[in-house]
Amino acid sequence: MIGMHWLTLLLLVAVYACIELRESYPRGSELREGLKSWHFMLGLGVFVLVFVRLVIRLVSGARPVVRPVLPVWQERLAALMHLALYAFLILMPLLGWLVLSAEGKPIPFFGMQWPALVGPDKAFADSLEELHETIGTVGYYLVGLHAAAALVHHYVSRDNTLLRMLPRRGRPAS
Repeated sequence: MIGMHWLTLLLLVAVYACIELRESYPRGSELREGLKSWHFMLGLGVFVLVFVRLVIRLVSGARPVVRPVLPVWQERLAALMHLALYAFLILMPLLGWLVLSAEGKPIPFFGMQWPALVGPDKAFADSLEELHETIGTVGYYLVGLHAAAALVHHYVSRDNTLLRMLPRRGRPAS
């Protein structure tokens, strides 16, 4: 799960980088179109990965142990933040898939093409795209709050939350 966590972050950074960097290139240019395609494919990669993470989490049933034990309000806030992050990681790619579908464009995924979810509808596509962009902005704040919380746990609460999410250190001692 630790590897999946960091892979999700890397994919998310790449998704955001592709869509932000595309603005640096003229409309219709090959590089701009390539960055948009990578944005779509990596976003759908996040979509696939989040479901793999959820299955592993449900099957393993293991809950991480935070030492010292967190107050109930912090556990509830952490659960709410994780729920918001998972909702974001599912909703954003799904909205992107719907936008491409409503625009009548192909939905590329590393050499394959995913099916359209809806028929072409420009007004619907425009509404969905605006929602996708708005939630994309919210995503910056969600990820930032998540990272800030990890740092507060480490430097203020002095618990093991951050350490157990680092590669190798997160594994129990044998």
